[in-house]
Amino acid sequence: MTGGSLGIHAGSYGSLLNIKNVIAGGGRLLHSKSFGSVRKNPIIMLSGSREKERSLPSIWYRYLGRRNFSMLLLVAFSVLFFVLGSFVVNKESNSPNVDQRIGTMSMAHYINATRNEASRILGRRNRQKGGDGNRFQASVSKGANHPCANFTFPPPPPPHLRRIGPRPCPVCYLPVDQAIASMPSSPSESPVLHNLTYVHDENPIKTEPHGGSDFGGYPSLKQRNDSFDIKESMVVHCGFVKGSKPGHQTGFDFDESDLAGLQQFHEIIVASAIFGNYDLIQQPRNISEEAKRNVPFYMFIDEETEAYMKNRSMLDSSKRVGLWRIIVIHNVPYSDARRNGKVPKLLLHRIFPNIRYSIWIDGKLQLVVDPYQILERFLWRQNANFAISRHYRRFDVFVEAEANKAAGKYDNSSIDAQVDFYRTEGLTPYSEAKLPIISDVPEGCVLIKEHIPITNLFTCLWFNEVDRFTSRDQLSFGMVRDKIMAKVNWHINMFLDCERRNFVIQAYHRDLLEHMPPPVAVIRHPPALPNIITRERNQGKKIPRHGKDRRSGSRHHHKASAGNRESNFF
Repeated sequence: MTGGSLGIHAGSYGSLLNIKNVIAGGGRLLHSKSFGSVRKNPIIMLSGSREKERSLPSIWYRYLGRRNFSMLLLVAFSVLFFVLGSFVVNKESNSPNVDQRIGTMSMAHYINATRNEASRILGRRNRQKGGDGNRFQASVSKGANHPCANFTFPPPPPPHLRRIGPRPCPVCYLPVDQAIASMPSSPSESPVLHNLTYVHDENPIKTEPHGGSDFGGYPSLKQRNDSFDIKESMVVHCGFVKGSKPGHQTGFDFDESDLAGLQQFHEIIVASAIFGNYDLIQQPRNISEEAKRNVPFYMFIDEETEAYMKNRSMLDSSKRVGLWRIIVIHNVPYSDARRNGKVPKLLLHRIFPNIRYSIWIDGKLQLVVDPYQILERFLWRQNANFAISRHYRRFDVFVEAEANKAAGKYDNSSIDAQVDFYRTEGLTPYSEAKLPIISDVPEGCVLIKEHIPITNLFTCLWFNEVDRFTSRDQLSFGMVRDKIMAKVNWHINMFLDCERRNFVIQAYHRDLLEHMPPPVAVIRHPPALPNIITRERNQGKKIPRHGKDRRSGSRHHHKASAGNRESNFF
C-alpha cells in the first residue's frame, strides 16, 4: 500500500475546486477566459468550420449536447487531477519527512480514531530531538537486507473519511518458508536469571490479610518483594504449589491421558481457553501445512464448557475440534471463570515445560495468520522474547482503572485497593519521563513468548498479582514489568494494537451471539422497465392537464427527461 488513497481524495477535491476555471482544448489546459475569446470571434469560427467539424471535441459537443459535454469535461479533469494527485502523494510518501511528520503513536491515532496524550507527548519529544525519520517505518532489527526493511504504513486517511473505533492496519509478514528459516537456532540469552524453580507447598497457609489462594500458595509481602530482586538462581511462587507436577492433584488438574502429551517437546504451540462456557471455539485460518504438522493447537476448557459442547455434539471421544486439541480441566481453583482463564494464559511454561515458543490468544479470538509468520514479525525480527500489544486507547493505569470501574469489570473497592497499593509502591500516572516506554496498559488478549527464565519469571510474578488482587491483568502488567526492568536489561515489544487486529479477529461472546436476532433478508426488486410501447403510442399527443397539476407535471417531465438522457449517456 503506497498511500494512493490520499491522492484520490486530494486530487478529486482539488479538481472540483478549480475545474470551473479550466477546460480542455487541443490536448492542453486553457483558462475559460481564453476559450471565451475564441467563441466570440465569428470569423475564426467560419473560416475553420471544416477543420472543427473533423475535430473530436466538436463532434462530441454536437452529438451529446451542451450539458453532457460539460459533464464529460468534468469527468476527464477529475481523472487528470486524480493521476496528478496520486503522483504527488506517492512522491511525498517516499520522502523522509513523511515519517517524521506522522510518528508511530500518531499512526495509531489515525487508524484507531482515538486521540490521547501519548500522541502529543511523542510528537513533542520528536520535535525537540529533531524527529526520527524511521519512526514511522516497521521496526526491523535484522538489517537493511530484510524483505520488510522498507515497509511503511500508508498515510492516514483524511479526517472526514476516518472510521470510528479500532481497526487493523497493514503488517509486513515474511512468506512462511522464509519465516521458518529465520527461527533462531538457539535460545535467547536470559539476562542475570539462569535458573528458575518454583515453590512447592502441600499445605499453604494464609498468614496476611491479603488476597491469594491455595493454588497460588499465599506468598507473603516479603516473599513478593524478594521475587523482584533478580538473581542468577531464584525460587518463586508460580501457581501449582501442590502436587507432584502441574495438573496432577494441584487444582487445575488434567486427565491422565493428557499429562504425558503436555510433557513432550515442541518448538511452538498455540494455546487458548474457554471457561464458564463463555465463548465459542474459533477455528484458525490461513495456517500453513508446515504449521498444521508441527505446531499443536491446545484449547483448555472446564467441565461446564465440556458439557455444553457434548450436548451440542461438538465434542466426541477424539477430543478434537478442527485444529484444536481439547484439554479438559478438573477441580478449577477459582469460582471466577475469568480468573481460571489466567492460569493457562500466564503459566503456560508450567503446563508445557518443554517448549520454546508459545502464542496465546483469548478464546474469543480467531487466528488468521500462520504462527511462524507471527513469531518472525513480533519476536525474531525484533530480537525480542516477549511481545504484547498496547491498548488501542488507554496507556495510563489510573485511567484504565477508572474505565474498568465504569464498565463494571470488577467491584470498585477491589480495583481501588489495588491501585492504591501500587501508588504506595511508587506508581505514577504515565508521563514523558517513561519514554521510550510508550504505554503502561496492554491489550492482553494475545501473548507472544519465548520460554526462557526471565520471561517465565515475568509471567509468574504477573500471575501472582492477579492471584493477590483483581483478575484485571491490565492493571498489574506495568508494575511487574517496571520492577523487572529496573533490575535487568530486558524489554517487552509492545506493538500497535492495530497490528494485533491484523492477525486475530475478535468475535462476540457466546451469550451475545445466542441472543442476537437472526439476520433480516433484504429482497431487492429489479427496477421497472420503461413502458416503451405506451411512450411510442402517445408520442406527439398532448395529454391534457388542469391547473396546478399541469404546471408541476410539466416541470417534472422536463427534469425526468434530462435525468434519463444523462443516465443513458453514462
